[in-house]
Amino acid sequence: MSRLIRTFAVLSVFGLAVGCSSAADVDEASVAGARSKDPARATSFWVDPASPAAEQIQLWEREGRKHDAALLKRIADQPTALWPAGELDPGPVIRAATASARQEGRTPIFVAYDIPHRDCGQHSAGGAADADAYRAWIGKFAEALGDSKALVVLEPDAVAHMVDGCTPGEYQGEREQLLSGAVVRLKQQSGTTVYLDAGNPAWIQDPWKLVEPLKRAGVEEADGFSLNVSNFQTDDVTKKYGVQLSKDLGGKHFVVDSSRNGNGPLAGAWCNPPGRGLGTRPTTDTGEPALDAYLWIKRPGASDGTCEGGPDAGQWWPEYALELARNSKA
Repeated sequence: MSRLIRTFAVLSVFGLAVGCSSAADVDEASVAGARSKDPARATSFWVDPASPAAEQIQLWEREGRKHDAALLKRIADQPTALWPAGELDPGPVIRAATASARQEGRTPIFVAYDIPHRDCGQHSAGGAADADAYRAWIGKFAEALGDSKALVVLEPDAVAHMVDGCTPGEYQGEREQLLSGAVVRLKQQSGTTVYLDAGNPAWIQDPWKLVEPLKRAGVEEADGFSLNVSNFQTDDVTKKYGVQLSKDLGGKHFVVDSSRNGNGPLAGAWCNPPGRGLGTRPTTDTGEPALDAYLWIKRPGASDGTCEGGPDAGQWWPEYALELARNSKA
């Protein structure tokens, strides 16, 4: 199955969601480790055996960089989320991952990231050509999940970009309809848990501003919302924010991306900031009833964009991954 996942991995895009006020990036991934009573905790999460980090380890071992290869295991051994490429059929990637995960009794993590007018034309510009194309893509995404266990983070940045005004007003009604329709479609799959993205605490600083937009986008039909995708806000800050937003939403649960927040944010920098470190390893042991899990939704080592010497948004950047691993406190 490892070869199969590797073959389909080339069909996936390491996207990058950039937020007008803050950033949230995107890539391909898988996630390990957990248990509990809540939907997100039903089984442990799946680790991609052919992730970029795993392949980089093999290369560095052949080159004699054994110490660096060992450090990179801090990433390769953890689950991170798969981001099937937008504008392409997501089915092959999803079916391959769910088949592998099912054999191991684990749950894969996916990110659906193909909303029209994506990322306000910034680093991760693109997305489906129109509403019909998006509905068709989400339909293929959901169909490929079948009845397998899966956790889906839906459209990083899409709601927050409406709140901060980056997404023009003429697109917002359609976007809300597409998001709410996507939630309904994904929830038709019996094993799928859906978290609608809500940005991060440094972006929309007053959580109440997200409440009505999230409701119009279907959060009440979803299992909850996601925070800090591809960003660097600390666990404490994000948890406090999430708990308040949860209360404002009548008790909705949430998940937090802790993939790169070990050293917190760097003031004034969201794109490949130096000196960052891996954060809390994926776990459902959060100590907060409303917080279902810390997850690595962003793949550590995927570039935020062509800044600080990085490659294009979403592309694997091994030296940045190594820095994150070196600075890990986990």
